Amino acid sequence: MKTWTLRGATTSYVVGVAAHGAWAQLVAWGPHAVADGPSVVAPVGTEHFLPRADVEPLEYAVRGVRYAAPVDLVLSGPDGVDELRPVFVEAIVAGEDEAARSTMAGQSEELLDSELGAGGGAAGAGLELVFADPVRGVRLSLHYRVEGDAVERWVVVSNRGADVLTLHRHDSAGFTVPAGNIVKYLWGEWNSEFQQSSIALERGRFSVGSAQGITGHSYSPYLVVDGEVAYGVQLAWSGSWEMTAEADTTGTVRIQAGRVSSSQGLQLRPGETWTSPKAVGACSAEGTDGLARVFHEYELARSRRRTPKVLYNSWFATEFDIRADHQLELARRAAGIGVETFVVDDGWFTGRVDDAGGLGDWEVDPVKFPQGLDTFIADLKELGLDFGLWVEPESVNPRSRLAAEHPEWILRTPDREPVLIRNQLLLDLSRDDVTAFVWSTLDQLLSTHDISYLKWDANRPRLDSGDQRRDLDGRVVTNLYGILDRLRVEHPDVLVEGCAGGGARVDLGMAARVDTLWPSDNTAPLDRLRIQQGFRTGFAPHLMSSWVTDAEGTHDGRERSLDFRFHVAMSGVLGIGADLSRWTDEQLKTATRNIEQYKDIRDIVAEGKVYGLQGGVQYVGPQRSVVFLWETGDGNVRGTLPTRPLRVPLAGLDPAKNYRVGDETLPGSYLLQVGVLLDGTADSHCLVVEALD
Repeated sequence: MKTWTLRGATTSYVVGVAAHGAWAQLVAWGPHAVADGPSVVAPVGTEHFLPRADVEPLEYAVRGVRYAAPVDLVLSGPDGVDELRPVFVEAIVAGEDEAARSTMAGQSEELLDSELGAGGGAAGAGLELVFADPVRGVRLSLHYRVEGDAVERWVVVSNRGADVLTLHRHDSAGFTVPAGNIVKYLWGEWNSEFQQSSIALERGRFSVGSAQGITGHSYSPYLVVDGEVAYGVQLAWSGSWEMTAEADTTGTVRIQAGRVSSSQGLQLRPGETWTSPKAVGACSAEGTDGLARVFHEYELARSRRRTPKVLYNSWFATEFDIRADHQLELARRAAGIGVETFVVDDGWFTGRVDDAGGLGDWEVDPVKFPQGLDTFIADLKELGLDFGLWVEPESVNPRSRLAAEHPEWILRTPDREPVLIRNQLLLDLSRDDVTAFVWSTLDQLLSTHDISYLKWDANRPRLDSGDQRRDLDGRVVTNLYGILDRLRVEHPDVLVEGCAGGGARVDLGMAARVDTLWPSDNTAPLDRLRIQQGFRTGFAPHLMSSWVTDAEGTHDGRERSLDFRFHVAMSGVLGIGADLSRWTDEQLKTATRNIEQYKDIRDIVAEGKVYGLQGGVQYVGPQRSVVFLWETGDGNVRGTLPTRPLRVPLAGLDPAKNYRVGDETLPGSYLLQVGVLLDGTADSHCLVVEALD
């Protein structure tokens, strides 16, 4: 067997192709040592009743090679045959010249080291395994790229024959998990996203996904298999998707991840090529907490690594009732407590007095801003505030001017009325003219006005099927990504926050293209704490936009202090969304103190390694750590007997160093084993742990 090893920071991924060349299969995946001996995923014994491919740990299963077990690719031609039998052609290592490529297939092993350019968004170590089916005229390329301990995988299908082909199923990858059967996943609904749950998958299939044309509130494109080593797979796609974990009859778990095809499939004409989204697999010997850190580092490598600014958003204070003088009064109070960016939310444009009008007509309302938006922005600048604006460029209200002028731009199923949700319809972003309109609208706003922050919202799913002979889902998401990518190039100083009715578009595809993501519209402290804990299992804190508001809990309405609310929000990217005109002087002082502390620690929160603690979370930087601990009240039973001081053990510290925590100086070994002392009268804590040596 020819094998290739993708070597990460602490883990290795080994893929091989047997002499018959009929498929690629996993040889090993896990801590580096797994690559040094016999494969732990290779089946032992002789198969009965089934072809060999149905029991092997295939990297990419094709209908025609595998039959009874689940497959990742189903492709048919005009003859109605849906079987494909590609054979291995060559292996291509990223960066190799043609001479090297010609000999690669004959080498016994090629070592790919992630240090060869990984990080900072640069191309890391890469491998391409090429297969071809001469009967059907199909070339299938399996792509791999390693960065840190994350392995990117995707496929490219090329039609080099004379017939039109149809892709019926087209996953990005299949990941065989060497050990474990506890499948963990994130589920939810609007106002209750990123809830954590798990099942024991002894045998059979477990699937999650979205048919909404958007990532969705219901499930996240992320599955984890927990065992002695934790394994996770995420899909970088913001349209319809599906992920499936299957435990076969031997107990081996395999995760499939990919886009959901239309009911008509995807047509691939002669000479055309189709590329899947990326699926990203990772593993950690430090359990699910360590797995989260692997994904955080992967996401940080794609971020712009800018110090997050404290923002104020006026939505909860005003909703649609926007008046320049009132907004400016809120801005004065926000600047007074240390806010750096002021964001005007929904309602700033013509026709927008409620959610039934205005979307699509992106002109500043002269009634709400009688002296113009530029004058308002200049007033903010005098207060030391940057300016941000809310937009929802993919949507349109039926009574808007845009809908009247361009009814053909509205997404609809032919001869049917479009589906109306939240009084709004969707523009058909699969069209080039609509894509051009959305870009020109945003470009004009950002070029005309001094805007440094854009909150991009999307408040409804895409349910109209349109013409299913077209790849609607693929074209819409690709054009969305194209606009976001262009924003970064042509307006590099504008930060973009991704929002979708809360957390309905949180995935690796968006995480690579925006600066922050809005996890949920639910900002109540205890509800939000649980949402953010789930969010952090797959997504890094620098992506987690979090506000302090006066909202009462949707699910848990128990009161918590203003410090508690700040500490929840400070564990991500801090924002304020409360009506500051109603806050007392004491509340404003508390806000000022917490914002000042956040500015001191925000770089550690954004870029430090994240460790889950008992009742909290810790961010570890090179010299300092930040610890947040919350008393939720779930186990708060107070008696009359004497109690011992409560300490919480920390993580990620050097046991040989000494650290200062408040007035205490303690060895790292003590902090790791015993922990920090808590004030039992406070319902939350934000502690800075600083190395002295």
